Amino acid sequence: MTTGHMEHTAHEHPHGPSCGHTAVQHGDHTDYAHDGHLHREHSGHWDECEPAGHTAHEGHDHRHGATCGHRAVEHGDHLDYVHDGHRHAAHQGHWDCH
Repeated sequence: MTTGHMEHTAHEHPHGPSCGHTAVQHGDHTDYAHDGHLHREHSGHWDECEPAGHTAHEGHDHRHGATCGHRAVEHGDHLDYVHDGHRHAAHQGHWDCH
């Protein structure tokens, strides 16, 4: 989910299975964690893949952290945790879906 179409300009690095960046399956596409933000391929260029609005993950009683077993991905000023095909981020006592 993105907030509009936010192209990452001047992005010359081609992401893929061997690029060295963490790949995160996100719905029908793959995001790549790069320098604290996430990129997705779109029509021959790379977009910033940012959540639109605030979407709480209801009924999520699992606590993510260093030993939870889910992959942590740096995302801006926080960590997202890859869980069941989407990313969770801690937010005001609950987990958001990214």
